[in-house]
Amino acid sequence: MMDVLQFEFMQNALAAGLLASLICGIMGTLVIVNRIVFLSGGIAHASYGGIGLAYFFGWPFLAGTFGFAVAAAVLMAAISLKAKHRSDTIIGVIWAVGMALGIVLLDLTPGYNVDLMSYLFGSILTVPTSELWIMVALAIVICVLVFFYYHDILAMSYDEEFALIRGIPVRTIYYMMIILLAITIVMVIQVVGLILVIALLTIPPYIVEKYAKSLFQMMVGASLIGAVFTIMGLFLSYQFDLTSGAAIILVAGCGFFAVTAIERLLNVHP
Repeated sequence: MMDVLQFEFMQNALAAGLLASLICGIMGTLVIVNRIVFLSGGIAHASYGGIGLAYFFGWPFLAGTFGFAVAAAVLMAAISLKAKHRSDTIIGVIWAVGMALGIVLLDLTPGYNVDLMSYLFGSILTVPTSELWIMVALAIVICVLVFFYYHDILAMSYDEEFALIRGIPVRTIYYMMIILLAITIVMVIQVVGLILVIALLTIPPYIVEKYAKSLFQMMVGASLIGAVFTIMGLFLSYQFDLTSGAAIILVAGCGFFAVTAIERLLNVHP
């Protein structure tokens, strides 16, 4: 694969994959420990409405999608806090309506010629340098915020009542986390696509969770494993002419099942 790294598009793809691994390692850890995988799926699919808005009104892709995804995420977060017993149903409705709105707006867009597959399964080989810098900025913002609020996030994630007693602004931090998650999802859609983004957010942290001794270790481990999956997936996609995003997730899936099988074998007593 080293020979293909002389091409700029492949260098950008590798950089995008590694940045996505770092971002997903951190945010995916928060998704797993706070048990908001379904909420993450709702944000991911609802963000399709933002893609439709961006193309229909001729806005820049990221501007339109960020705005819609963040709005949908805040709405879902508010519902999950105020109506927990009905949150899964309402999130499911927003999920479906967001996707449907995006598809209808794309249908109504004059001269529509968007490659739908690139948003469903990613187009990591076409990530431009300008979006790499946005991913770098996002990674820095996430790292800084998580470092600054680390102990508050830790308390909120494992014992919300204790965090409230300590005077931690749980709701503010929760909304901040959900907004960062929405922005993360929009960026990672470019790498692995709408359908597969949740897998990259959840598989590496899930694998690491049982072995990490702290939230920080879990974030670092998930980022490193995600990077390995990304590099292997890119290599396979180049070697066998496969869709890069799908190849990355298949590698991650194989890693997940391999770890699960090994754990089961080790736990079997004669």
